[in-house]
Amino acid sequence: MDRVRYAAFVRTFFECDPKAITGIFQEFLDALRAQESLPPGNYYSQNYDTAQANPEIHVLPGNLKDARDAVFPYFWGTDGWSSPLHLENVRGPANYASLIGTMACLLKNPNLCTDSYSQRSNELEVKAVTALANLIFYHTDEPWGVFTIGGTISNLYGAKLGLEKVLPGAMQRGLTGEGIAGIVSEASHYSNQTLAGWLGMGTQNLYSIPTDRTLAMRLDLLALKLDELYTAGTKVLFVVATFGTTDGAGIDDVAGIRRIIDEKAAHYGVTTPQLHVDAAVGWALCFLSDYDLEKNPLEFTSDLLAVVRQAQTHAFGLRVADSVTLDFHKMGRGHYPSSAFLMSHRADLKYLARDVADTPYFSDADMRRDPALVTLECSRPALGPYAVMASLNGIGLTGFQMLTARSLELAHGLKQRLAKLEYCKVLNAETCGPSVCWWVLPKGRHAAQIFEKLENGELSPEEIQRYFGEVKRLFGKRNYSLDPAIDARLSFTTNFGYRPLGMEIPAWKAVFFNPKTDEAVLDQLVESLELL
Repeated sequence: MDRVRYAAFVRTFFECDPKAITGIFQEFLDALRAQESLPPGNYYSQNYDTAQANPEIHVLPGNLKDARDAVFPYFWGTDGWSSPLHLENVRGPANYASLIGTMACLLKNPNLCTDSYSQRSNELEVKAVTALANLIFYHTDEPWGVFTIGGTISNLYGAKLGLEKVLPGAMQRGLTGEGIAGIVSEASHYSNQTLAGWLGMGTQNLYSIPTDRTLAMRLDLLALKLDELYTAGTKVLFVVATFGTTDGAGIDDVAGIRRIIDEKAAHYGVTTPQLHVDAAVGWALCFLSDYDLEKNPLEFTSDLLAVVRQAQTHAFGLRVADSVTLDFHKMGRGHYPSSAFLMSHRADLKYLARDVADTPYFSDADMRRDPALVTLECSRPALGPYAVMASLNGIGLTGFQMLTARSLELAHGLKQRLAKLEYCKVLNAETCGPSVCWWVLPKGRHAAQIFEKLENGELSPEEIQRYFGEVKRLFGKRNYSLDPAIDARLSFTTNFGYRPLGMEIPAWKAVFFNPKTDEAVLDQLVESLELL
């Protein structure tokens, strides 16, 4: 091998050249700022066939500018969701404190599997997990947790804990044909179906409990389902409560669920199922737990104070959960992936633990500090802890209180405005979160009366089909006619989470995640409805 050529190659790609790297990074920043002045949307059409047909790999080594050129078209063609007109879903721009954290992480590239692969980055994960656990569980004695690649994996951890608690030794023996079940709500995230399938318990053994108008699991029906399952000898592995449904921001009564599952387990003499809470979206309400409603230091309006009080009541319920899923890349406005699985009691680690003999690759692993002995993943990036701790300490508790309250304020404001329009019906009027789901019908129709008839079973199938069709058609009409420079981007759901008489109800949806969205956006949104 030509050693001179090899040395030059190593200098280019494995020695830090601050001038070259920061110069290229500046070019990306310039492109980002240029895009922020454009309306939201797709800048280039996507052509997957071309991508698959041209998977080029350069033959000769180049330089860092070649690396830049290989990805820049796709960088430019990807929306950063920085526009205040983005109201489509639980997605927003990442904050720049998080960027500082993730950049620091990428420069060192630690793997959180063991201390030897991560050194103090492993310590940072413990710090981040404890900070979040104290926020969620409110100063629990000995919490534990890990960062995962997303909410689905975090929910999988919660279900797996329930499996091992109720069926001890399942990690070794597998599922041995016993009758098993998991319970969720009808408004829960589809990831629960995923974990039921991937754990081997089967999606047919996952039972969905209907919700009430607030999109909360009906506790009376939960109690009945538990009676039915336990009487049949079925072992209930877990109950997953939802703290902020993806469409309508519904929140289950976690404390009420805790009471019921404890009472039923004691009555039937069985192990209490794992109470896991999918709080991927709604966890940020906990930032408001300690907000002083009397002193009101941030000068919230009386309307907003009422919503904050509601948020505090909901957040209190999380303290009785066994485990929680939290996505900091949602309402924490952090970078992907920064999803965390949190446990209120570290002692529950025994249900997931492996012996060092099972992991000879990590022969020096120590159960007290090395997550690889309990985690699903072996390779885990440290982006989550870096994004979280940089954000929490850059923005601060007061900053996150402002961000969270502003999302609630805008959602509440839109609900109030829509309620004044006879042809509109807010479907999640009583929920506390950043989402608004509603109907838009042709002018002249009384949407609230039609919805009431739907709930009472007073509409014929033909009438239901006509009204649902009108809701969908008017959404499409607005999309076709909107002005991308001033009109907010909305989304549409075919099932917002409440299913009276078993019907899936479609809805328009707006989600307030962008900190730059303001009342002018609401004004224009309402005006666009008036012009349909």
